[in-house]
Amino acid sequence: MDLGFDVVELDEPDYPEEGASAPEFVRPLVNDEYWEDVALSELTADGPVLLVFHSMDGAFPATYIWKELADRAFDEQYDVTIVGLSISTPYEHKTFIADRNLPYRLFSDPQNGVAEMYGVVNDLGGFAGVSESRPAVFLIDGDRTVRYAWAAREWPEFPDYDEIENALDRL
Repeated sequence: MDLGFDVVELDEPDYPEEGASAPEFVRPLVNDEYWEDVALSELTADGPVLLVFHSMDGAFPATYIWKELADRAFDEQYDVTIVGLSISTPYEHKTFIADRNLPYRLFSDPQNGVAEMYGVVNDLGGFAGVSESRPAVFLIDGDRTVRYAWAAREWPEFPDYDEIENALDRL
C-alpha cells in the first residue's frame, strides 16, 4: 500500500518516565487572541497538565492529534489542562488555533529547547541544525511529577488516546 509518505524509524527517545519530575520551562503560551510567557509550574499549580508535543503547525500529524484531542474533550471530563508545544512561532500558533477552532493553548518553542530537555527531538531529514519535537504526551500532576509518558518511535506515529484516558482515570 502506498501511503504517500515514508514511515521513518526514529532514534530511541530518552524522556522523563512516570514518577520523574517534569523539567520546568518558560515559553510563550498562545491562544487565539494573544500570547504571554508562562512557566509549566504556573499551569501545574492549578492542577494536572496534559503536555502534548507535536510537529510544526500545518503538518498533518499536528492536525490529526489536535482533532482527536478536541473530539475526545478530556478537559471537559477530567480536571486537566491540555496544552501543546511545538517549534511553530506564536504567529503560526495563533493562526493554527483559529483555523482549526482549537480550544487549547500552545507553547511556542522555535529553538526546540523544551523538546531537548524532554528527550523528544526529531531531527528532520538529517539536516544539520533542523529539528522539531516528535509526537509525545506527558501527564504531569500538580507537583510536576510525570504520571504518564509516551513518545513516538517512528514518524508518523500517534498516541494511544485510550491509554491517555486510562492515565487520566488514575489521577
